[in-house]
Amino acid sequence: MNLWDLTYKKAIVTGAAQGLSKGMAEGLMEVGAEVCILDINPKVIDVAKEFNNKGFKCHGIIANIAKEREREKAFRDAVEKLGGHLDIIVNSAGVQRRHKSEEFPLNDWNFVIDINLTAVFVLCQLAAKQFMKQKSRGKIINIASMLSFFGGYTVPAYAASKGGIAQLTKAFCNEWAEKGINVNALAPGYMDTEMNVALTDPNNPRFLEITNRIPSKRWGTPEDMKGPVIFLASAASDYLNGAIIPVDGGYLVK
Repeated sequence: MNLWDLTYKKAIVTGAAQGLSKGMAEGLMEVGAEVCILDINPKVIDVAKEFNNKGFKCHGIIANIAKEREREKAFRDAVEKLGGHLDIIVNSAGVQRRHKSEEFPLNDWNFVIDINLTAVFVLCQLAAKQFMKQKSRGKIINIASMLSFFGGYTVPAYAASKGGIAQLTKAFCNEWAEKGINVNALAPGYMDTEMNVALTDPNNPRFLEITNRIPSKRWGTPEDMKGPVIFLASAASDYLNGAIIPVDGGYLVK
C-alpha cells in the first residue's frame, strides 16, 4: 500500500490561481488527485488548462468566496465537476491588509475576516456534510500562518483571522474526528510569493533580518508546501488530527 497515493481522489483547492495554493494543487495532482481550483482571479481558468495540458485532471471555477451565495454555489459546482464526490478540501485562499492598529478601517477588517476565516468556516462545514453524506473518510486542510502564533505588526485582522484558523481547526477536530474526518492546518513561514514581493527585495533590511532568523537560511517556495499538503491529504496522516504544522524552515523555534 502506497500511503501517499491519491489516485482517484477528488480535491478542492481555493485561491489556486497563483502562489502557495497553486503549488499545493499541483502537488496533489502530481500524486494522482483530480482537483477543482477556485479563485476570484479569472486566470484560474487558464491555470486549470495549463494543468490539463500537463496531463493532470483539473477544473477551474471563478468565485468570490467572500460572498455567501457565491461560495456555496462554487462548492456545489466543484463537487459536481468532480463527479459528485469529494475526498479533500484545502482552504488556502487568503488576503492581507496593512494599517496601524489604531487606524485599521472596519471595512478592511471585515474584508480580511470574511475571506480568511468566515469563508473557511463555511467551506469546512460544507465539506464535512459532503463527507458525512458519502459516509467516507475526508481530509480538511486549512492554511494557518506564523501569525497563528505571533501577533505581527500592522496586521491585526490577518493575525486574528489566522489565530482563528488554528482554533477552528482544533474545534472541528473535536467533533468530526470520530466520523473519519481529519481536520489539520499548515502554517507557512516566510514564503517567496507574490504577497511578499516588497519584503523579498534584497535591499530591504527586513529581508536580511528575516532570512538570518530562518535556520534553513532561505525563504520557502510553493514547492516546499507540496510534501506537507500531500501528507495531510493522504492515508499517511489518518491518525493525525487537530494539528497546526509549521512549514517555516525552523523560523518558529529560533
